[in-house]
Amino acid sequence: MAKKKKTGVYIILLLVLLFVGRLFSGVYEDDEFSEKYFFIKSSPTWKWHFYSPRGMSDQKLEEMSPDQQKEQIMFEKYIPNRLFSFPI
Repeated sequence: MAKKKKTGVYIILLLVLLFVGRLFSGVYEDDEFSEKYFFIKSSPTWKWHFYSPRGMSDQKLEEMSPDQQKEQIMFEKYIPNRLFSFPI
């Protein structure tokens, strides 16, 4: 009986760690070379994949569609403040 309880606790702990890991990690595409990087976020969000619709152009935020504006704002919020990243 105690072994089943211990296994249940380990499973719950694993699920919590996976959930927290998902909130604090992500992948972004470099806006210059289109390489992908895994990174640790500075704050939690469910969003996993980040990219810059602007890229290396001089396009202003006001000239983008609402979806592109949202993506660009998220990119600017999380990518410069990343804690750790490495190429994948």
